[in-house]
Amino acid sequence: MNWRAVQTVFNHEMARFWRTLWESLASPALSTVLYFVVFGAAIGSRIEKVEGVSYGAFIVPGLIMLTVLQQSIANASFGIFFPKFVGTIYEILAAPASFIEIVLGYVGAAAAKSMIIAAVILATSYGFVDIRIAHPLWMVAFLLLTSVSFSLLGFLLGLWAKDWQQLQIIPMMVITPLVFLGGAFYSASMLPPFWEGAARLNPVLYLISGFRWAFFDIADVPVGVSLIAVTFFLALGMAAVWFIFRTGWRLRP
Repeated sequence: MNWRAVQTVFNHEMARFWRTLWESLASPALSTVLYFVVFGAAIGSRIEKVEGVSYGAFIVPGLIMLTVLQQSIANASFGIFFPKFVGTIYEILAAPASFIEIVLGYVGAAAAKSMIIAAVILATSYGFVDIRIAHPLWMVAFLLLTSVSFSLLGFLLGLWAKDWQQLQIIPMMVITPLVFLGGAFYSASMLPPFWEGAARLNPVLYLISGFRWAFFDIADVPVGVSLIAVTFFLALGMAAVWFIFRTGWRLRP
């Protein structure tokens, strides 16, 4: 394993994050405040508790997951798409680095950015609600697995996209609706039976449910199922990346 190659790609991607640190961290913090004003105050005043948890605290895991999924995809997809767009991707492919090392650098940097932003959102949430994390180690594990999995998805989107419009269409038209319909701001048990069954077909529900369990010991689906789902998603992403680098799809003319 050429760790210097991994470190070079990782540092290059993180340097862009540190250069725009204020924008990178201020935006999710401001969004968190707005969500608490709209959902926590306006809606929370009408919904006292959800499964024994105050509504303001209940939405924190969903709010973190919403941002982590969006940021993981955005950072990883832009990181690999831009070299394709300007033509420097061939320098990366010609470098003495395997596809595993290239992916580790890009995906690792995107996941690290998402973890930092998640920590900012969690810290901001403490200013509005009282949060006690029941399983902190599992919270970090679910957060890490989700960040890496969706960073892999973003990496794949960056390889697949031919232009800037394609780069945005999947996050806007697929990922964001799935998050909102995946129980980010409500429990699936609050839905009518038909829609509750439909919600269980949404893979994002399993991610949010497992993450919320780590906070409050409550879940819409068994925790083991959530863990299997995120692990399967991670394995699927790794297999897809291996196939792309093996065949050169969307990498070579």
